[in-house]
Amino acid sequence: MNIVLGDNTAPTPQQFTRLTRILHWLSAVLVFTMLLVGFVMVNSLGDYATLVRFHKTLGVLVLAIVVVRIANRLTHRAPTLPATVGRLERLAVAVSEVALYALLLAQPLVGWAMVSTSGTPVILFGSFQLPAIAPVDAGLYSALRTTHSLLAYALVVIIAAHVCAVLLHSVTLRDGMLRRMTFRHGKSPATAPKS
Repeated sequence: MNIVLGDNTAPTPQQFTRLTRILHWLSAVLVFTMLLVGFVMVNSLGDYATLVRFHKTLGVLVLAIVVVRIANRLTHRAPTLPATVGRLERLAVAVSEVALYALLLAQPLVGWAMVSTSGTPVILFGSFQLPAIAPVDAGLYSALRTTHSLLAYALVVIIAAHVCAVLLHSVTLRDGMLRRMTFRHGKSPATAPKS
């Protein structure tokens, strides 16, 4: 079952569904913003409280979108990888996709648990309070804070590897890898004339 937003154009066999592409780019913007705010937040004194509130809201949004993305990914088949992707690289693609989803799910959950252990309520949009998911405990807070930081660095590494792999395929190999996730319709690399 395909959920279509905005038009009835079906994806080409080389593209993800429109919903998948929307969720991908929306989560990319949110995750990049959340990571940036998180790194600025730990080095900021004046705007710390505002940045924390914004970071928490972004974290909850990322969690919600990742849950939808996982459900969408389990119900929609990915387009065929280009022929330039070898057997070992296909395995690396599959492992990195699972790792990325796991990190995107774990990071906001660990953050939520960390805030819960501090005894501070998670309040979104000024008045909506999320329930605590861990007991108040200073030792657990410290462990979760370290874990949250390590997961952030792991996310940066896996996202950088993902972007580098897509750029390698799109710029160097010119095999249309990026086209699978864009909104442009055009000839596939197999049918496009070579220059």
